[in-house]
Amino acid sequence: MQENSHQTAAQKFAGIPATDDIARHLSGIQYPLQLSFKILALASQANVTDAVGKILLHTKQKMFKFREHVEIFTDNNRATRLAEIKANKVIDWSARYDSTDASGLPIGSVGRKGWRSLWRTHYEVFNPGDQVPDFAIREENPGAKVMDSLLGEIPLVGLATGFLFHPRYLASRANGQPAMRIEKKAAFFEGRFKIIKLGEMTPREELNLILSFMMLVLLERRRG
Repeated sequence: MQENSHQTAAQKFAGIPATDDIARHLSGIQYPLQLSFKILALASQANVTDAVGKILLHTKQKMFKFREHVEIFTDNNRATRLAEIKANKVIDWSARYDSTDASGLPIGSVGRKGWRSLWRTHYEVFNPGDQVPDFAIREENPGAKVMDSLLGEIPLVGLATGFLFHPRYLASRANGQPAMRIEKKAAFFEGRFKIIKLGEMTPREELNLILSFMMLVLLERRRG
């Protein structure tokens, strides 16, 4: 019998308390969230803010690493690290990206679903210890990303693509129940995305999906 998809990480892993730093940090946040980053920045940095403008997460990608390494802080002062994401191998098509909290306990992982992502982006998201995906992230309008990529290479015209084409990605549970959606929004010289919560989940599942969306945006940005 399939394990209940709503079983908490705390129940599955005795070392994770029922109420931890992640649960406290996500308590009371208001959706939709906004994910934004500077397109021309040398090192990838991003902010996630909630509906009232409160900074929820600030990220910084470590440069010149053979493996992807992104640090997640509670704000842009970078005084408190909440989590980090590391690739499980030298960056390639099949790399998985593992998230851990500040104590080194697992949050989850995300990876691209091989050849299925050539036309329509498809990622799989895993809760800690699971070998079968708990969530699938699929592109809802693949044509928008293709046009955004093609026209983005044309001088001057490329500046307008951020206002014309808005790729959307939906995260759903294994049973098809929608959980979270991210959509690109109009912006100049900045990547701006809206994240909407569509279903109930534990705080660690919630953060797992937010971080998975962040990695998706980073990786798809490289692909165009």
